[in-house]
Amino acid sequence: MARILLNKSNFFHNLKIIEKLVGDKNKIAIVLKDNAYGHGLLEIAKISNEFGIKKAVVRYLYEAKQIENFFDDILVLSDINQTTYSHAFHITINSLQDIEKIPSNTKVHLKVDTGMHRNGISQNELEEAIDGICRKKLILTGVFTHHRSADKLSSEYFWQKSQFMGLKKEVKKLCEKLFLPLPSFHSTNSAALFRDNNFDDDFTRIGIAAYGYIDNEKPLKIPKLKPVLSLWSNKISTRTLKKGQRIGYGGTYMAKQDMTVSTYDLGYGDGFFRINENQDFATPDGYELLGRVSMDNISLHTDKDEVCIFKDVKYLASLHNTISYEILTSLSPTLQRKIV
Repeated sequence: MARILLNKSNFFHNLKIIEKLVGDKNKIAIVLKDNAYGHGLLEIAKISNEFGIKKAVVRYLYEAKQIENFFDDILVLSDINQTTYSHAFHITINSLQDIEKIPSNTKVHLKVDTGMHRNGISQNELEEAIDGICRKKLILTGVFTHHRSADKLSSEYFWQKSQFMGLKKEVKKLCEKLFLPLPSFHSTNSAALFRDNNFDDDFTRIGIAAYGYIDNEKPLKIPKLKPVLSLWSNKISTRTLKKGQRIGYGGTYMAKQDMTVSTYDLGYGDGFFRINENQDFATPDGYELLGRVSMDNISLHTDKDEVCIFKDVKYLASLHNTISYEILTSLSPTLQRKIV
């Protein structure tokens, strides 16, 4: 069976770089949404806990429930459809309407739109939102936003950061007026954290950088991160392909000479996207992929029993004209994941 290996040493290497920037591992919230970016929710939760991280971010409540024993605080980004919550869960308010749907005494983080124009209340709704939170007897534990262009060489990051700084001041005034404890403030994702040297949030939400990738444009700061995930596949069968014979759907690859060919247990059904006959792909050991990727099989020019398909997804992402996120999060949850 094809499998994924997770390099704990590389994961810890990345977290240490992040810890140095923020000054304290307690200021790191590891983002575990979408099966920990394809790495495995429980596996990454376990080794994050081992490193000493106490905060996590997920998309849904069912994810939070699975990892509750690993973290002190878990931010749920987009799921308000439950009636009771653990004391460790913090539910995101993405609109004024959300306030009425969340049970009293629930811990909440208020998301504010500072320029991405996707989710979050508008800045002119801030007072109304906090009044509603008090009326509904919710517990405001956080206020946050999300950067839209932190990975781009433009002034938009600094413009949006200034919007959030102004927002912090308004929240503090309202909390003083209403005798509320100050919430935590957070805005930095992976790209934003490496954008400047003036980290001033209460914690950072780290996703892709923890897993070894960053898409910041040059000459922006690009740290020496190490990919955590490698993909491996096992041989199903081996045959000799004669010169002139074709292989796979459409017979798009024709042998130029007699050659040894093996089929491996991996395909687009496992999240390994189709590569057509016009794209050159070889494994880290140089084994050429022959013909088209099938739903459950690929063919390689080797007879090894197990082959590493990739250790770094950047080249594969470039072949598909996409980003590392899409390749990683598409890997099937049914693939075995092992920490090494």
